[in-house]
Amino acid sequence: MSDPEQESRKKRSIYKEYIEPFLIAAVVALLIRQFVVQAFKIPSASMVPTLRIGDHLLVNKFVYGAPVDIPFTNITLFHMPGFRKPQRGEIIVFKFPLDEDKNFIKRIVGVPGDKIQIKKGKLLINDEAVPLSDLGTYDDKDQSSGSFSFSRAELLEEQLGAAKHHILYLHDQSDANFGPELVPKESVFVMGDNRDNSQDSRVWGFVKYHKILGRALIIYWSWDGNDSWVRWKRIGTLIR
Repeated sequence: MSDPEQESRKKRSIYKEYIEPFLIAAVVALLIRQFVVQAFKIPSASMVPTLRIGDHLLVNKFVYGAPVDIPFTNITLFHMPGFRKPQRGEIIVFKFPLDEDKNFIKRIVGVPGDKIQIKKGKLLINDEAVPLSDLGTYDDKDQSSGSFSFSRAELLEEQLGAAKHHILYLHDQSDANFGPELVPKESVFVMGDNRDNSQDSRVWGFVKYHKILGRALIIYWSWDGNDSWVRWKRIGTLIR
């Protein structure tokens, strides 16, 4: 066999052994990211106590149907069909309405047709107060969120439809008022679980369905950026 033929076979062998598997893996990973699940990192404390700074999440992209963008751009090619509509109480990741280069994460409080109002710190949906249970003072021991401290925050359990979850209030809410606002079609009203430390629909309005990237699914990694300490107990936690 001539030297050129040997060289050609050697190149084909290298391609099949190393390059081809890498390219296939890259394409599969890209397809999974576009259509199935996508990873996100929590950068702020607006979702404490449910989510903390340093939590890394996987987001279900196909449950509602998500926009499919050109990779590494913000240009949407088409929108995947979903299995169902977003529901009250679910945590979603979405394109921030005021800057779509940023992704935000909040909890759905209102769905189309809902009347949202806050009276003297009490959240009302369709003129009915959302059920709350007082759980006392929030204990953030071993549950730090970067440089934030919530040691004197009020911890409550809130029920949005069938979903029960914890929320925080850092200050007295007796003077807090908002609305009423009616949630329009194909939109949701969102709020952070850290209620008076969250920029959300109370500030910048509703989130359109077609801007929702997916539903938060599970914490696959978590660490405290201050101490570089892994939060082992949070890894594998389903997000509710």
